[in-house]
Amino acid sequence: MQIGGIYALIIKLSKKQEIKIGRLGTFVFPKGYYVYTGSAQNGLEKRINRHLSSEKKLHWHIDYLLCYAKVIKEVRYAGRKDECKLNSMTGQIAGATQIVKKFGSSDCNCITHLYYFENIPTHFPESC
Repeated sequence: MQIGGIYALIIKLSKKQEIKIGRLGTFVFPKGYYVYTGSAQNGLEKRINRHLSSEKKLHWHIDYLLCYAKVIKEVRYAGRKDECKLNSMTGQIAGATQIVKKFGSSDCNCITHLYYFENIPTHFPESC
Protein backbone atom coordinates (compact mmCIF):
# COMPACT_ATOMS: atom_id res chain seq x y z
CA MET A 1 0.00 0.00 0.00
CA GLN A 2 1.30 3.44 -0.94
CA ILE A 3 1.37 5.89 1.96
CA GLY A 4 1.12 9.62 1.31
CA GLY A 5 2.53 12.46 3.35
CA ILE A 6 4.56 15.62 3.36
CA TYR A 7 8.28 16.09 3.72
CA ALA A 8 11.12 18.55 4.04
CA LEU A 9 14.43 17.97 2.30
CA ILE A 10 17.50 19.61 3.83
CA ILE A 11 19.88 20.26 0.96
CA LYS A 12 23.51 21.39 0.87
CA LEU A 13 24.90 23.43 -2.00
CA SER A 14 28.71 23.39 -1.70
CA LYS A 15 29.41 26.43 -3.87
CA LYS A 16 27.57 29.40 -5.33
CA GLN A 17 25.87 28.29 -8.52
CA GLU A 18 23.86 29.80 -11.34
CA ILE A 19 21.06 27.34 -12.14
CA LYS A 20 18.28 27.35 -14.70
CA ILE A 21 15.07 26.21 -12.98
CA GLY A 22 12.79 25.04 -15.78
CA ARG A 23 10.50 27.80 -17.03
CA LEU A 24 11.06 29.93 -13.92
CA GLY A 25 14.37 31.13 -15.34
CA THR A 26 18.00 31.25 -14.23
CA PHE A 27 18.94 32.22 -10.68
CA VAL A 28 22.07 32.52 -8.58
CA PHE A 29 21.95 30.18 -5.60
CA PRO A 30 24.36 31.07 -2.78
CA LYS A 31 26.47 28.40 -1.14
CA GLY A 32 24.68 27.07 1.92
CA TYR A 33 21.63 25.07 2.93
CA TYR A 34 18.16 24.89 1.48
CA VAL A 35 14.94 23.44 2.79
CA TYR A 36 12.41 22.25 0.25
CA THR A 37 8.88 21.35 1.30
CA GLY A 38 6.93 18.85 -0.77
CA SER A 39 4.18 16.29 -0.66
CA ALA A 40 3.25 12.99 -2.19
CA GLN A 41 -0.41 12.08 -2.01
CA ASN A 42 0.41 8.48 -2.83
CA GLY A 43 3.86 6.99 -2.44
CA LEU A 44 5.88 9.20 -0.10
CA GLU A 45 8.76 6.73 -0.05
CA LYS A 46 8.83 6.54 -3.84
CA ARG A 47 8.83 10.35 -4.17
CA ILE A 48 11.71 10.82 -1.73
CA ASN A 49 13.70 8.05 -3.39
CA ARG A 50 13.18 9.80 -6.71
CA HIS A 51 14.59 13.03 -5.27
CA LEU A 52 17.62 11.12 -4.00
CA SER A 53 18.26 9.48 -7.38
CA SER A 54 20.72 11.05 -9.79
CA GLU A 55 19.10 9.36 -12.79
CA LYS A 56 15.77 11.03 -13.49
CA LYS A 57 14.05 13.24 -15.99
CA LEU A 58 14.01 16.89 -14.89
CA HIS A 59 10.35 17.47 -14.08
CA TRP A 60 9.91 19.42 -10.84
CA HIS A 61 11.74 22.60 -9.85
CA ILE A 62 13.65 20.71 -7.17
CA ASP A 63 15.10 18.35 -9.80
CA TYR A 64 17.08 21.23 -11.32
CA LEU A 65 18.59 22.27 -7.97
CA LEU A 66 19.45 18.67 -7.09
CA CYS A 67 21.67 18.44 -10.19
CA TYR A 68 24.11 20.65 -8.24
CA ALA A 69 23.21 20.07 -4.59
CA LYS A 70 22.88 17.09 -2.26
CA VAL A 71 20.09 16.07 0.09
CA ILE A 72 21.67 15.63 3.51
CA LYS A 73 18.52 14.93 5.52
CA GLU A 74 14.83 14.15 5.00
CA VAL A 75 12.11 14.91 7.51
CA ARG A 76 8.79 13.12 6.96
CA TYR A 77 5.40 14.04 8.33
CA ALA A 78 2.11 12.19 8.39
CA GLY A 79 -0.80 14.00 6.82
CA ARG A 80 -1.58 15.07 3.31
CA LYS A 81 -2.93 18.58 3.38
CA ASP A 82 -0.47 20.50 5.56
CA GLU A 83 2.35 21.02 3.04
CA CYS A 84 1.81 24.78 2.92
CA LYS A 85 1.57 24.99 6.72
CA LEU A 86 4.91 23.15 7.07
CA ASN A 87 6.38 25.43 4.42
CA SER A 88 5.17 28.52 6.29
CA MET A 89 6.72 27.21 9.52
CA THR A 90 10.01 26.65 7.70
CA GLY A 91 9.94 30.22 6.40
CA GLN A 92 9.65 31.45 10.01
CA ILE A 93 12.87 29.73 11.12
CA ALA A 94 15.55 32.31 11.93
CA GLY A 95 17.67 33.08 8.87
CA ALA A 96 15.20 31.76 6.27
CA THR A 97 15.46 33.62 2.97
CA GLN A 98 13.57 33.09 -0.27
CA ILE A 99 15.72 32.93 -3.39
CA VAL A 100 13.22 31.97 -6.12
CA LYS A 101 9.56 32.98 -6.09
CA LYS A 102 7.12 30.18 -7.01
CA PHE A 103 9.81 27.49 -6.62
CA GLY A 104 7.80 24.33 -5.97
CA SER A 105 4.66 26.34 -5.35
CA SER A 106 3.09 26.76 -8.76
CA ASP A 107 0.01 24.85 -7.56
CA CYS A 108 -0.65 26.89 -4.38
CA ASN A 109 -0.59 30.46 -3.08
CA CYS A 110 2.75 30.20 -1.26
CA ILE A 111 5.52 32.56 -2.34
CA THR A 112 7.99 29.65 -2.49
CA HIS A 113 8.53 26.13 -1.17
CA LEU A 114 12.31 26.57 -0.99
CA TYR A 115 14.12 28.53 1.71
CA TYR A 116 17.82 29.33 1.90
CA PHE A 117 19.87 29.27 5.10
CA GLU A 118 23.49 30.36 5.38
CA ASN A 119 23.99 27.77 8.14
CA ILE A 120 22.23 24.47 8.52
CA PRO A 121 18.86 24.94 10.24
CA THR A 122 18.64 22.79 13.35
CA HIS A 123 15.04 23.19 14.52
CA PHE A 124 12.20 21.69 12.55
CA PRO A 125 8.59 21.33 13.59
CA GLU A 126 7.78 18.02 15.28
CA SER A 127 4.45 18.03 13.50
CA CYS A 128 2.32 20.39 11.50
